[in-house]
Amino acid sequence: MFALLTPAARAQSTYQLDPAGDWVQTSAPDPATDEGRIAEARRLIAEGKASRAEDILDEFIEKYQLKDNPWLPEAYLARGDAKNARGREEAALYDYEEVIKSYAGSDAFPKAVEREMDIGVRYLNGLRRRFLGMRLVSGDRVGEELLIRVQERLPGSRIAESANLQLADFYYRNRDLRMAAEAYDVFLINYPKSEFREKAMQRRVYANVARFKGPRYDASGLVEAEILVNDFVQRAPADAERAGMNDALLARIDDSLALQLLDTAQWYLRRKDEVSAKLTLNRLIRRHPLSSAARQGIAIMEQHGWTPPPAPGPVMEPPAAALQPAATSSPPPGDAAPAATPSPATGHPDITPPGQVPAVNPTPPPAPVPIPPPPADPKNPRNPENPRGVRP
Repeated sequence: MFALLTPAARAQSTYQLDPAGDWVQTSAPDPATDEGRIAEARRLIAEGKASRAEDILDEFIEKYQLKDNPWLPEAYLARGDAKNARGREEAALYDYEEVIKSYAGSDAFPKAVEREMDIGVRYLNGLRRRFLGMRLVSGDRVGEELLIRVQERLPGSRIAESANLQLADFYYRNRDLRMAAEAYDVFLINYPKSEFREKAMQRRVYANVARFKGPRYDASGLVEAEILVNDFVQRAPADAERAGMNDALLARIDDSLALQLLDTAQWYLRRKDEVSAKLTLNRLIRRHPLSSAARQGIAIMEQHGWTPPPAPGPVMEPPAAALQPAATSSPPPGDAAPAATPSPATGHPDITPPGQVPAVNPTPPPAPVPIPPPPADPKNPRNPENPRGVRP
């Protein structure tokens, strides 16, 4: 059973709670073995002696890097941790990449991916890269690349979910709204049951709304935001109301779309294109009748002598009585219904409902016109009883 354990599992020291509630080490690997050297290096890192740990791991990796040693992935991972602890995260990335590319089947693989994600998040949160010994260069691009790689290397995992959300939040904070909306959209597609789904849906809407820079710019983001708000309201009305995605936000979106149409119509008027201006104003009044831009559009049409289109009114529901079938009066018990008598004009029974006056001299339906047979061919006479001339 112990032979099946991975090197990482065998290198773990064992601790146990004593009666006082403190952790006491009960077993540790032999310091003379490979696992003991790795464990010693990790102990030094935990104690803040990363430089001494890096020396031990450098010697170990130099000795076994060209050999098939099962402890190499753990050695690379530990050396990367030592470099990272000393503030040399870029150098640590090379060791993590060695684990990811050369030892993808080892237990150190997901740990190396997680270490890279941590470095990427630190870069996106403001950590600068070193240049000439000082942190002068922005690490945003490296951070973006690292978080994208995490999603590619561990798709569907909790680490990838966190990397996707961290990247989307970075775009949202830095006002890269197009990328933020796309990143949140990818998050909702890949992780539809995530606990952060509501946050992603809200920020996707806000990012699309904020992309609208004014009536003279592209409004495709507003159209998409309007659809997303309606979808959010249908899925979770209570959450939408709490998040402020209600009629007020929809009215703001409607006013912005109406302002763009009004600005377009005014542009046509400045170009003396009255046909296009009238068409755009008609479209404005029909699509956004409750907006302030629609009122301005009506005033412009009246100034030019154009008849504004009627605003679409509310749909009137038919009264409940009209939807119910009419009650039919049945004869009282004991009175037989009158028998239907043949009509003198048609010979058919008169089926006029009670209470209505029968039609006088109804016009009978026209008789069908007989279709004459096709004329016989004098060159090929055929028997009408055997038109195809088939011999019996």
